[in-house]
Amino acid sequence: MRAWLKTILALAAAAVAVVLFRALFFAVYTVSGPRLEPVLLEGDRVLVNRWSYGLRTGGMGSLFGYGRILADSVVRGDIVAFDSPLPQGGGVFVCRCAALPGDTVATPRGPLIVPGKQATCAAEDYYWMQALGPADTLDSRLFGPVPESLVLGRVCVIVFSHDDCQPFYRGYRPERTLLMPW
Repeated sequence: MRAWLKTILALAAAAVAVVLFRALFFAVYTVSGPRLEPVLLEGDRVLVNRWSYGLRTGGMGSLFGYGRILADSVVRGDIVAFDSPLPQGGGVFVCRCAALPGDTVATPRGPLIVPGKQATCAAEDYYWMQALGPADTLDSRLFGPVPESLVLGRVCVIVFSHDDCQPFYRGYRPERTLLMPW
């Protein structure tokens, strides 16, 4: 086999391995906004374990219904990455899970029941995701409880941190690299 063909096959195999690794096991997302300061800063690149709550299967546009293989529950206090529940999209959000199905959340306008095991609620798989930052951030106070089907996984480590308002050589924060601040 020719050397150039071996090189192309090796690069293609590496690309397939990276795509499968990212789709099935881990993904890196960038934190934007002050939602979780001081735990996570804007510009932190976090590694999300996509297997932490089980492998997602099916979903929208799929032949199979939604489910999880080796499913595990979200734990109160976990820092979780989830797809935007907003109708216009918005990417991936990172927030702390503040309430589980069946919990009651107090709001300034009175208690709010998170859908769960109460007899009046139909779904059991909704979570209240809340930021640590100001009350006007993008979290469940704005868009309500997050369905379990949107949960991508648990944030496990800060891989890299950079203040994006600074040049690369000035904005890099080495003290936050490979940090688990929670």
